[in-house]
Amino acid sequence: MRAIKRTIQVLWLPLVFAGMIWHFSWYAVHGPRVGSLAREAKAQEIATARITLAEAEAERDALERRVAGLRGDRIDRDQLDERARALLNMVGKDELVVPYGPGKRLY
Repeated sequence: MRAIKRTIQVLWLPLVFAGMIWHFSWYAVHGPRVGSLAREAKAQEIATARITLAEAEAERDALERRVAGLRGDRIDRDQLDERARALLNMVGKDELVVPYGPGKRLY
């Protein structure tokens, strides 16, 4: 019985530290916020967000180019006419309307 007590007294501290080392090592790999697996997932999210950002910036640039034709001293008359007709939902008497899909462009 004394040998068992002596063994427990000698081994409890190393076992506690070994458990703590295992615990922190496991969380270093599998942790939800700081683990290496979580870091890889965040890197993938960042890459996806950058692609989305690039698409949004391209769309913004296209809209800015379109709006630039309606501003200032150099108004694009064709674009102004197109915009006015779209907002007022009107056409001339001698014009023909050909509908096409919302995602398709004529040019």
